[in-house]
Amino acid sequence: MNDQPQPPLSIAVIPVTPFQQNCSLVWCTKTMEAAIVDPGGDVARIQAALKETGVKPVAIWLTHGHLDHAGGATELAEALSLPIIGPHEADKFLLDALPEQGLRFEIRDMKAVTPTRWLAEGDSVSVGDVTFSVQHVPGHTPGHVTFFQKELRFLLAGDTVFAGSVGRTDFPYGSHEDLIAGIKGKLLPLGDDVQFLPGHGQASTLGEERRNNPFLRD
Repeated sequence: MNDQPQPPLSIAVIPVTPFQQNCSLVWCTKTMEAAIVDPGGDVARIQAALKETGVKPVAIWLTHGHLDHAGGATELAEALSLPIIGPHEADKFLLDALPEQGLRFEIRDMKAVTPTRWLAEGDSVSVGDVTFSVQHVPGHTPGHVTFFQKELRFLLAGDTVFAGSVGRTDFPYGSHEDLIAGIKGKLLPLGDDVQFLPGHGQASTLGEERRNNPFLRD
């Protein structure tokens, strides 16, 4: 007999799009209410995961406006009658241009996204009884946000920091200096013990990246 208490939060990762972006379902195990984080595409696969887990989706959260993170948001929001929360309003130009972003990769049915609510530094978002704080970390995109659960020491990092790397900044609107300043000033101080799920690739801890990520060495 297993008497271990159930953790208050569960996460399921659903790789979507040819970019293998880590879309995630994040849910409160007490209420089974879930957020769908960064549904970049493959909406049928996401809906199958919702059915398989049995969670009740209550919102879509977006870290930023790139197509592999936001490309399926409007389709999913319309299908499930969900609000779209985030990112920061500085990414509005990217969300407005999602159809054009899609065409560059021969995706012809991608819809622009109009969030129900923009996010800013210091805001919070919740699923059931679990609340995440919002950090505005520009550089990869101007309006990129991350979501941090303090008690559970867990961060949804989007395309800010990766295991052994950091987000691309070679876009006209990118800034490597801003990104590194945001990671060092806002994310690393959250604590070495914080586990994070990046937008691509494997999970890591902030301590591991502080010590060994070549992009974060002084």
